[in-house]
This record gives sequence, C-alpha cells and structure tokens, in this order.
Amino acid sequence: MTDFTSQAPFFLGLDLGGTNIKAGVVDDAGRSLSRVTRPTEADAGPETGVDNLVAAGRAAVAESGIEFDAIERVGLASPGTMDIPAGMLLDPPNLRGWNDFPLRDRVADRLDKPTTLQNDANSAAFGEYWVGAGRNAHSLVFWTLGTGIGCGIVIGGMIVQGEHSHGSECGHIIIEMDNGRLCDSGQYGTLEAYASAKSLVCRCHEALDAGRDSALNPKRSEGVEITPLVIGQAAEAGDDLADELVMDTARYLGVGSTTLMHTIDPDVVLFGGAMTFGREETELGRRFLERIRQEVRTRAFPVPAEKTRLEFASLGNDAGYIGAAGCARRDFLAK
Repeated sequence: MTDFTSQAPFFLGLDLGGTNIKAGVVDDAGRSLSRVTRPTEADAGPETGVDNLVAAGRAAVAESGIEFDAIERVGLASPGTMDIPAGMLLDPPNLRGWNDFPLRDRVADRLDKPTTLQNDANSAAFGEYWVGAGRNAHSLVFWTLGTGIGCGIVIGGMIVQGEHSHGSECGHIIIEMDNGRLCDSGQYGTLEAYASAKSLVCRCHEALDAGRDSALNPKRSEGVEITPLVIGQAAEAGDDLADELVMDTARYLGVGSTTLMHTIDPDVVLFGGAMTFGREETELGRRFLERIRQEVRTRAFPVPAEKTRLEFASLGNDAGYIGAAGCARRDFLAK
C-alpha cells in the first residue's frame, strides 16, 4: 500500500543485474507503487533470465494493486555491452553466455507490452535526473560505484548513449597513461582500475603484502574476507591505511569527475552505488565526498569548480528500475 494517490499512466521498471532482478511499478510522477527482488540465475542462460524477469515484473504489478492492462510500457535496464536501437545484448561481462541475445524483444513478447531497453547505469542516471538528487538539474553525471564503475550522463532529458550504444562508459576513461593498473576491460590505467570496489580491495592487499601496518592484517590472517565494507569499518575505527585507501579512491574519482566537468560542464555530479561508505549518514562518507570535492577544486577550471554540485545520489538501489520506468515513460509520451 502507498501513502499517496497514484497518478496514471503507469510503467513497469525492470533492472536486470548479474545476481538479482529488481522490479517495480512506477506512476507518472516517478513514485514507486511496488518493489520486488528475484534472483537472476544468470549462469542458467538468457532464457531462464527472461523467465525470471517476467516473473519479477508480474509480481511487481500484482503487488502494486494496478491492473496489468493499466501498464502502458515496460522499461528494461541491463548491463552492457549492447546495441540499444536493436534491443540486443552483445557481450555483457556480468551476463556470461548472453551474447547476441535479443533481450528487449524477448521481454516484450513475453509481457505483451512495448518495451524500452537501456544500459543500467544510464537508467539509474535518468532516475536520479527525473525524481532523484538531480531532479532540479538540466544536466548531470552519475557515477555508480560498485565492483566496477558505471556512469550515466543526462543533458536536457537526453541520455548520452552514443552512436554505437557505448556512450557514457566513463568508468573506462584513462587517468594513468604510464604503468597503469589493469582493468577487467583489458585496458590499463582506467578510472575503474583505480576507484572501483575491486580495485580498493586489490590496493589494500598490495599494501598489506608490502608490510604496511594495519588493523586489517590480523583480520586477513584470521581468514576474514577483505571487502570495501571491512576497509570502511577499519577507516571509521581510525586505521590509517584503511583511511588512506578510501581517501585515495575519492581522489581518483575527483580526477575522473573533473575530466567530465571539462567535457560537458554539468549542473551536478552524483555518486551512488554500493561503495559510498555510508553517504551523509557517516563521518567517513562525508569525508569521502569532501575529498572528491577537494580534488575537483584543485583541478577544475574556477567557474565549474565553484558552480558544479557534487552530491550523493538519493534513490539508492531503486534508481535502476525507477529510471528504466522513466525511460519507458519518455518513449510513451513521445508517441
């Protein structure tokens, strides 16, 4: 049940992840009427994945209290790589074996609804632009900080998806030309290779292997898995190495953000995803964001350094399906 009067038309948002699917019905004002999570079972192949997408979508509609016939369109967010106009997945690293798969049309046929496909980071960016922390902005950059680094760019309501459906892949901008760290993409020196959750953990192990003193040493010796959460907890407890690693991550993000500020000059740069260290709710999260801002002030031209807002995103894990529904709404209104 919702505590507001929902506003038609209604849209179903689906956010396909390598591990889980999130689905929800969203009204014309961008408010969620339901939220459902189901396992993707990605290793079982794309047809099983479509079965789970359809089941999650139908469950979300049932939970919303809206009749299925009232859903005008479906929005589908998926990891890339993809051909967005064709509705095809090409070679998605998070969905091994889903190569050259017509995802959009499969979902549209099964749900018997027109369906809009969009890159997951782009969808999340559009959600923040529509009803999230960027809702009063004309343009934004949205970083999703997790195992890798996703990015979405929205300008005047238009998602920057590029001519070949590879636009806004800014986690792969180069921030180190010489002897750069290796990224999972096969490139060296990318932002993702320095500022992702995977990189944070790798840099932590390298520092411990090099003999750095840290409260993380006994944890590792005891078999505790070193994760960004564990590193963040150590930083909050005053561990110098853990704090240094988190602040270095922020510095790299400041460098990447400055590059995009000098490219599109956005109103706002937002940071979301799993690795935000508690956001504004913790002292570490606040210092993390302030370290990003400090790096931008040091490197950016004076006017964007002063006027561009750098903030945490506000929709959390719901950004993907809300943004996907928003993309579907945009296509519905454009008919």
